[in-house]
Amino acid sequence: MSIQVFGLPVSRGVAIGRAVLVASSRVDVAHYFVPASQTRREIDRLRRARDAVAAELSALQRDLPTEAPPELSALLDVHLMLLHDDALAEAIMHWILERHYNAEWALSAQLEVVARQFDEMEDEYLRGRKADMEQVTERLLRALARDGMPSLSSVAQPARDFAGEDPLVLVANDIAPADMLQFKRSVFTGFVTDVGGKTSHTAIVARSMDIPAVVGAREASRLIRQDDWVVIDGDSGVVVVNPSPIVLEEYRFRQRQSELERARLNRLRHTPALTLDGENVELLANIELPSDAQAAVDAGAVGVGLFRTEFLFMNRGGVLPSEEEQFEAYRSVVQTMAGLPVTIRTVDIGADKPLERMSPQELRHEHSLNPALGLRAIRWSLAEPAMFRQQIRAILRASAYGKIKLLLPMVVHLREIRQTMELIKRARQQLLDKGHSIGDVEVGAMIEVPAAVMMLPAFFRHFDFVSIGTNDLIQYTLAIDRADEQVAHLYDPWHPAVLKLIADTIACAQQYGKGVSVCGEMAGDPAFTELLLGMGLRSFSMHPAQIAGIKQRVLRADTRKLQSAVEHTLQADDPQNFWAAACDRVEDTVEIALPY
Repeated sequence: MSIQVFGLPVSRGVAIGRAVLVASSRVDVAHYFVPASQTRREIDRLRRARDAVAAELSALQRDLPTEAPPELSALLDVHLMLLHDDALAEAIMHWILERHYNAEWALSAQLEVVARQFDEMEDEYLRGRKADMEQVTERLLRALARDGMPSLSSVAQPARDFAGEDPLVLVANDIAPADMLQFKRSVFTGFVTDVGGKTSHTAIVARSMDIPAVVGAREASRLIRQDDWVVIDGDSGVVVVNPSPIVLEEYRFRQRQSELERARLNRLRHTPALTLDGENVELLANIELPSDAQAAVDAGAVGVGLFRTEFLFMNRGGVLPSEEEQFEAYRSVVQTMAGLPVTIRTVDIGADKPLERMSPQELRHEHSLNPALGLRAIRWSLAEPAMFRQQIRAILRASAYGKIKLLLPMVVHLREIRQTMELIKRARQQLLDKGHSIGDVEVGAMIEVPAAVMMLPAFFRHFDFVSIGTNDLIQYTLAIDRADEQVAHLYDPWHPAVLKLIADTIACAQQYGKGVSVCGEMAGDPAFTELLLGMGLRSFSMHPAQIAGIKQRVLRADTRKLQSAVEHTLQADDPQNFWAAACDRVEDTVEIALPY
């Protein structure tokens, strides 16, 4: 039976494939593919975990006090029986051998299948055995964690061969940033999550992967089953499960049309971004890993406007990268960009991106309080001065190989600026004393909270440029958790207060002769291109996949006509509708001749 699930569209296009479910668990589960040569090792890990849990349960049963109720011993018998169930073991091995899942993923995937079977049973007693299965699975997962996990670098090699002939789409309650990095170059052609908002981390990475995605789909992971055929409509936020042949063919037609449009836009990648009235616009790329730099070059970016370095710190089992390792990563990006500028943001840890090295108490703090208002970004870096000094030294050393700008996240207080500038000064002197070459590094600040906008005149006494992080700026201005689908409808980039803060930042930077760019999601959203141009913005930073579409809008824009429309839009109660009407009045339709 075909059903539809509705969520929030966060990455455009259509994906069609068989569902791969990532089941949620009270125990953290690593999800990665293993090459065929290492599937037997995963099966051996699973057997060792089973034997360890069996030994634990047998010891518990042997040591039961004489006054213990007989039901307790019977319960342990049930758990031991589940552990040694041959059919269950074969099903788990199927996921490893056929789908190339790691042991933890295979175990949680089969739990999802079995749990659904229990839910559909009519007998209340049998339905209750689902809890026994969950408890046994969690014991196995803990045993696997104790046994140790092979390094991701040795096993995480997703390949088209793992998926067989059918394309795959990922379905999950949520996807952690660490898992998103793992899936970034995987076989998945799209994904769906139960939770999340349009600017949640999951959504941002989906756009950087340039694959269709729907988040905040509530019951998706419960309604969709393993291997169901799924259509993800990233334009409208609709997920179609087991579509009819007619619906499937319609979406396949849309896929082909989308591919043709992408190919057409791709021909613009080497065309200079000049408006109709001759204004040069800088289109930069946001990247997360050194390997992303080549995609920026291929997309025609004129530099990297945001290198999110926190992803260098993830998927490492809590071990921070050394100064040397960071230096090599930054130098690699600079050399790939071949003389084009690279803006490196210092680590933005906290909120939805905690580190594995955080203690259980710190992680509980992250999730039980409001992490967006806690120890994150520059606050976290200043609280870890040894780590921060290492990162600054690595960035300064890499500046000898090309143009680097250093960007500080979530700066609010002048004392934070003074502390950071002192750290940079000391790091520079340490490197010079050791004979290292250092380039001329500009230092800038992310504008992410309203207080930073109000402090701009003071900021510009210390900083060479600013970059507007619209995702957090909207979140903090409107008091909206941008990852919470329950309030996602209130997250509004068109809110008059948000637009005024952005316009004020651009105007203040121009007044002081400082550089200003937008690196948040608004920069890559075509709905805002002309508005930002009319505000005076000339530097946009976005995911490489978005550059061609934004360039097309730039080439068709006349900033002289847009300025007066922007002034009136900023005074309107409903800026979005006013802007649309104003553009209809003042803009001529201009078709540019694309190079064929």
